[in-house]
Amino acid sequence: MIVIDAGHGGEDGGAIAADGTAESGINLAIAQDIDALLRFLGCETRMTRTEDAAIYSDGARTLREKKASDLKNRVALVNETPSAVLLSIHQNSLPSSRRVHGAQAFYARTEGSEALAESVQSALNAAVNQGNEKSQKAIDKSVYLMKNINCPAVLVECGFLSNAEETERLRQADYQRRLAVTVAAGFLAGLAGQGTT
Repeated sequence: MIVIDAGHGGEDGGAIAADGTAESGINLAIAQDIDALLRFLGCETRMTRTEDAAIYSDGARTLREKKASDLKNRVALVNETPSAVLLSIHQNSLPSSRRVHGAQAFYARTEGSEALAESVQSALNAAVNQGNEKSQKAIDKSVYLMKNINCPAVLVECGFLSNAEETERLRQADYQRRLAVTVAAGFLAGLAGQGTT
């Protein structure tokens, strides 16, 4: 079962571009495209969210409590899903260097994650990073979702909202679909390489 996670949502917009574009909406659009494509191809999928809302529990009051509850609920959803493989969609931001751009795959420290990320990164480099190729990397240990799940997992930073030119592309439905197809193809190729499709 492929769990597709659209990062952030609701009051937690994630990274915000200079023009006010929030990461959460782009994440959701790309995640929904990936979900539709994988379902069309016969894959079993599950999304952590299907609308612009976080998935925090009722008791959470402050934004900090809501964010913490949301992350715990995402981890629980992934860990309770039988034979889960996680694909988390995000957007990057590096305001100190507005020229940095491109898509990059990060992997959890769980078995099978690095090979999956390598396959996704290879697809991204071929389709959207030409001349700006990147390498897959281990995710920072501070990323709560990726350090608390117990299945293979890849987090894709689809582009930089700190780069105005890339933000413009990321807002376009055609480019979102292109990213979705690319990520899905790389992910499926990686799963096939592990004999899990």
